[in-house]
Amino acid sequence: MKEDSARDLVEKGVRLFNTGNNLAALSTFERAHALDSTDPVCQSYIALLIATERGQFQKGIKAIQDLVERNPAVPEVYLNLGRLYLKSGSKGQAIETVRKGLGISPIPDGMKFLDALGTRKRPVIPFMARGNPLNRFLGKLFSKLGLR
Repeated sequence: MKEDSARDLVEKGVRLFNTGNNLAALSTFERAHALDSTDPVCQSYIALLIATERGQFQKGIKAIQDLVERNPAVPEVYLNLGRLYLKSGSKGQAIETVRKGLGISPIPDGMKFLDALGTRKRPVIPFMARGNPLNRFLGKLFSKLGLR
């Protein structure tokens, strides 16, 4: 039986992660890390999965932020930091981080991530709160009329 390389294991781990099989993905990334402990993508997925499984979001965010500082040219690390920001409830920071990563190099998973979050249009009356009933009514009306 042929032994998988670290790169093959990382790709397999990403596929497992994308299908929602987090524990198998974590195991695969740990095997890849044992073969190549310098891969920032692998390290970021390990931090993301451990933080998600244990609910230790701040610890995971700190670990991935350190990876971003050491590897600022790897967009997948920004994506995983954005995913962790979103899981911790910081949607705005998640969007900003993923956009920064996409500015380095486009990655399909980054665009899918941003598309899934969607974008909100500006309130019709900008000086009123977004949740104001008048803003909500006018926003729905203008959308139906095709004016937004």
